[in-house]
Amino acid sequence: MSDPFADLLSANAAYAQQFDLGDLQGRAARGLAIVTCMDTRIEPLRMLGLRPGDAKILRNAGGRVTDDVLRTLVLAVHLLGVDRVMVVAHTDCRMAKSSDEEVHGLILRSSGVDTRSLEFRTAPDQDTALRLDVTRIRAHPLLPRGLPAASFLYDVASGRVRTAVAATGGRDVPSDK
Repeated sequence: MSDPFADLLSANAAYAQQFDLGDLQGRAARGLAIVTCMDTRIEPLRMLGLRPGDAKILRNAGGRVTDDVLRTLVLAVHLLGVDRVMVVAHTDCRMAKSSDEEVHGLILRSSGVDTRSLEFRTAPDQDTALRLDVTRIRAHPLLPRGLPAASFLYDVASGRVRTAVAATGGRDVPSDK
């Protein structure tokens, strides 16, 4: 049986011969964390004019602020030099085209696997999801008061990024109204 990763290890050998990032530090040189989707059309560093070492990149299906993302942001802020957070969703996202129930059904029909024990955090209303995700960051008790957090939508057809929720810093405080 051949190694299903042989092509990648071969490519890595060539990469290692020209490797020039060994002097980078583990801290985010530009103080930035980017939470974004795992979609292969997104190149977080290139789309924002950044270089390796400038930012911490956190990726998952839909670019959602999950409990694990919050845990990672706490570490990144307190230990790795992050002092601002971008949440970047994108157009034509599979996670914005279906509900969790629909995704469970698709997987069950295509693979016979029951995934109902998982929460996929689909976001058919991306603007609302982006507001909620930024609020989760701003309200987290272990993240600093005033941490700038904002959300954006990346257009996979044009490469443009637009602001969805502007940075205000500070904790979101529920209104009395």
